[in-house]
Amino acid sequence: MQTGLYIVGTPIGNLSDMSPRAIQVLQDVDLVAAEDTRVFGKLASHFDIKTKRISCHEHNERDVVSQIVEKIQNGAAVACVSDAGMPGISDPGFRIVRAVRCAGLPVFVVPGPVAAISALVLSGFPTDRFTFCGFFDEKKLRDDNKIPHTIIYYESPNRIMTTIAAFARVMPERKIAIVREITKIYEETIIGYPAELMQITPPRGEIVIVVEPRPERKMSDAEISEIVNDVAATSMKSAAAELAGRTGISKKEAYKRLLKKEADND
Repeated sequence: MQTGLYIVGTPIGNLSDMSPRAIQVLQDVDLVAAEDTRVFGKLASHFDIKTKRISCHEHNERDVVSQIVEKIQNGAAVACVSDAGMPGISDPGFRIVRAVRCAGLPVFVVPGPVAAISALVLSGFPTDRFTFCGFFDEKKLRDDNKIPHTIIYYESPNRIMTTIAAFARVMPERKIAIVREITKIYEETIIGYPAELMQITPPRGEIVIVVEPRPERKMSDAEISEIVNDVAATSMKSAAAELAGRTGISKKEAYKRLLKKEADND
């Protein structure tokens, strides 16, 4: 093989998504730098990949990088893989690529699945512009809400319901898609306003959140009044959340309008 670094995408769930080229490269390189050699070992066993491997994860990546650069300088072909998907996308890999590039050595890519892009396509939200924000951080959510186009996050199933509640507080007017277990047997996409999704059974498995763009225009008072009439039959709390979600007004304003309707009816 040609000397250099090979960034190899691997399946995010379904092993049938492993490309023939990825298998061939991983069989032919001199060394595989894997995020977790035990996880890669299962993939390697399935595809009869017997190549020597070393561990390269977020805790040792800086130390391993120099070894990889040295091996490539000495004529080796080295592959980099993460536990699933494309290395470097919220996974180890970019430091290796940067170091190899800085050393003036060749870098090649063997494309594979990316959970963020797969979830974006599954959501049905606009794809012409989007921002991938990595793993969800509630402290940054208000700043993220300034992003007008589609937003993508990774999230843990242990925190998903708390995260949905945060969306309901900060961006209630933007629908979100909870996409889980992509390419696996229990793949599922749940879409709705955050207030609606707070009632779902907590999803399990690997989760990607996709947020739709901000509403392009504010509704007129007449349009909002029509929706007020539609949601007023439910409890005040859920009605206010739904009203805010469907119209883009704040929850405070939604409460005011619902209280006014109650007063008018009395």
